[in-house]
Amino acid sequence: MSLNTQKAQQIRSMVFKIPPGKVASYGLIADLAGLPGRARLVGSVLRNTPDKLHIPWHRVLKSNGQLAFKAGGEKARRQADLLWQEGVVVSNNRVNLKRYLWQPDLSELLLFEY
Repeated sequence: MSLNTQKAQQIRSMVFKIPPGKVASYGLIADLAGLPGRARLVGSVLRNTPDKLHIPWHRVLKSNGQLAFKAGGEKARRQADLLWQEGVVVSNNRVNLKRYLWQPDLSELLLFEY
C-alpha cells in the first residue's frame, strides 16, 4: 500500500466513525487520522473517494461549523439535506458545533473496523 493510499484509508476510517447526528471538522479528522495540519488533504480524499464506498462526507465541515460548500449551491443543499435527515440542524449554511460536534472517546476510535 502506497503512503498516499495509507493516508487516504486513515482519513476514510475516521470519517466512517462519525456517528449519525454528529459532525467533525476537516482539521479534527486530520488530527484523529494521525495527520495533524492536513485538513486540506481530508477534503481532497473526500472529493476523490468513489461513491460506491458510501462515505458519510456530509458530516465533515469547516472548523467554524460552516458547510463545506457555498451557501445556496446544489452541493450545499445536498449536504444540508443529508445532515437534516440525521437530525442535525443547519441554519444559514452552518451547524452549531457546541451541540453537534463529535467528540470521540478512546473506545470509539479503537473499536471500529473499516
